Amino acid sequence: MEFQAADIAAAVGGTLSGPDVIVDGANFDSRLIRPRQLFIPVRGERDGHDFVDAARQAGATATFSSRGTIDGLTTIEVADVEAAFAAMGAAARNRLPDRVAGITGSVGKTSSKDLAAAILARRYVTTANEKSFNNELGVPLTLVNASPDTEVTIVEMGARGDGHIADLCAIAQPTVAIVTSIELAHSEFMGGLDDIARAKGELVEALPTHGVALLNADNERVAAMAQRTAARTVTFGLSGGDVHATNIVVEDDLRVRFELHSEWGTASIRLGVRGVHHVGNALAAAALALLWDVPMDDVVDGLEQAALSPWRMELHVSRAGVRVLNDAYNAGPASMEAALRAVAQLPTAHHHAVLGPMAELGDQSAAAHAHVAAVASELGVRLIAFGTDGYGSSAAQTVTTIDEALSALGDLGAQDSVLVKGSRIAGLERLAAALLTD
Repeated sequence: MEFQAADIAAAVGGTLSGPDVIVDGANFDSRLIRPRQLFIPVRGERDGHDFVDAARQAGATATFSSRGTIDGLTTIEVADVEAAFAAMGAAARNRLPDRVAGITGSVGKTSSKDLAAAILARRYVTTANEKSFNNELGVPLTLVNASPDTEVTIVEMGARGDGHIADLCAIAQPTVAIVTSIELAHSEFMGGLDDIARAKGELVEALPTHGVALLNADNERVAAMAQRTAARTVTFGLSGGDVHATNIVVEDDLRVRFELHSEWGTASIRLGVRGVHHVGNALAAAALALLWDVPMDDVVDGLEQAALSPWRMELHVSRAGVRVLNDAYNAGPASMEAALRAVAQLPTAHHHAVLGPMAELGDQSAAAHAHVAAVASELGVRLIAFGTDGYGSSAAQTVTTIDEALSALGDLGAQDSVLVKGSRIAGLERLAAALLTD
């Protein structure tokens, strides 16, 4: 999306120094800057202002700055760079059509976003977050970098406490809210399930009266959010709802067939992504698309041809015939259990799981890891713990390196399947890659 630098300065309450150049989008990573973009020098482990020159060399035509004017580069001076970027995101949102959907939930929000985008892109020019860029930087980034001819927008929203979703809604101004689930996740910061529900429910509270809340009927705390909005409510779920599934069948490659039922019609679907737990995400995506007038044929085609963001339920077969289920992007108790149940369904004699730690669970961590270990034991999945002793004696072995994990798995063949999963900090996608290159 293009902006005049002077218009950005006016929108964010900043001071323009230098030529009133045209800016085409923005980025806060100097390594990813494209020509004519605005650089956003945020403070992280290092101060982004230290990379302004690198951004300029990459083609940035302007920058925010809380350090004063940058020589040789159009500068928009602001007191707070992140606050200014949020204001710029809100200004970008005001230039988009009103079909903006916000998606949140403890698990399933990125997958639901990916599935919804796959359907909607068949009918509309669609903007959605890249990967899981769903925080106070990722949301304005999505809006500012939207195509100028965008027709529908999907904004995934994460939260680490009260008020976070409300702040993101002030930027994105959603007219549709999708809440996928309330489970234990980030509880170190957010507390128990009721606390998580309170924070995630800020999304439905932000809806205008003419908006629509799409709520998971299978999750009690999500379904209860209907009481927190004056907007219309549409439900989805496996056990029932306005959009629901029947006749669910899991195939040998973990792809799922089911019948979709809704007020817009009924269809048979073979989901393009793997795992029965993605049926709920597919229903959420279908509900949004149908609400926005996408024909059922496009809903079916979109779901059957969809792909998820990297390292989510990727099933590969090694040269030795080992089935490797790479779900290494992240992990929480609910997604761990779902992935374990998925690998146990693969048609092999032996099932293994290399599981990393589940982060940010606070005082729920010990119980959550014990529960996952119990599920693995119940399913007959051989558990190898990676970088944590939280799985206790249920783990056949505890390892700390990729080489140790490979050694613990031993000689594998066509009768073996391996799940690789853990929190982002574990980096277990490296193990999946190693298993496939052996």
